[in-house]
Amino acid sequence: MKNILIYTAHRCGYCVMAKRLLDSKNATYTEINVDEREGQREEMMRKTQRRTVPQIYIGDFHVGGFDDLNALNKAGKLDALLND
Repeated sequence: MKNILIYTAHRCGYCVMAKRLLDSKNATYTEINVDEREGQREEMMRKTQRRTVPQIYIGDFHVGGFDDLNALNKAGKLDALLND
């Protein structure tokens, strides 16, 4: 399985849903909570050009947020992306 990176924040329902979806695929991921260390949100924004969480990377591919991840799953493309 590819390395997965997910930027999250406290009290983020979409972050919880993204992690649950990844957990349902038995995917392991590295979580970076942007609320826990000063400068994390700014680092995420530079990397993704977005300010909202979650922001998800599968390998080098920037998936986007939960809606993007869920759309990949519904289209039947998430499993291939995870296992490619």
